[in-house]
Amino acid sequence: MSAPNESLDPKSNPPVDTPEQLEGGTGQDQAQETELQAQEDWATLLSEAQEKVALYHDELLRAKADVENIRRRAADDVAKARKFGTESFAESLIPVRDSLEAALAQTGQTAESWKDGVEVTLRQLNAAFERNLLREVAPVPGDIFDPHRHQAISTVPSDLPEDTVAQLLQKGYTIADRVLRPALVMVSAGKSAQES
Repeated sequence: MSAPNESLDPKSNPPVDTPEQLEGGTGQDQAQETELQAQEDWATLLSEAQEKVALYHDELLRAKADVENIRRRAADDVAKARKFGTESFAESLIPVRDSLEAALAQTGQTAESWKDGVEVTLRQLNAAFERNLLREVAPVPGDIFDPHRHQAISTVPSDLPEDTVAQLLQKGYTIADRVLRPALVMVSAGKSAQES
């Protein structure tokens, strides 16, 4: 009878593993496996994130280089435009100079032939102006005063309505709608100023 009592003594008999413990290992082993799996997952995520960062950094450097190249090309284009922007206009003026020099080289000309030569040269100059969008601003008396294209020297009493051009003193010029030189004009003060 002593044998059954011995089996009841927990110290004398080591614990027996349950079937669940035998199949899956202890709970501690499962926790370690889960932790290892989580570490592997984090390592994979970290590796993927580092690859993306490297890719984005490379793309950033390439974009920065592209922007710098575009900026440099634009600066070169602006410098060339400033340097050679008047080339077309200069080419248009060369025949005008040739005509003037030819006229001065001629001796014994009559006043009429000089006048004809000057008129031909003026036509050449006007053609050069037209090709290069250089246009004159020449308001006639009665035109409305435009402070963007005209410069008033003074106001004068006149039969013309107030704030209109009374007299043109000097033509102005525009190039592609930009004023190079405003037309110098005298502006009408109106009839009331004339009566007083």
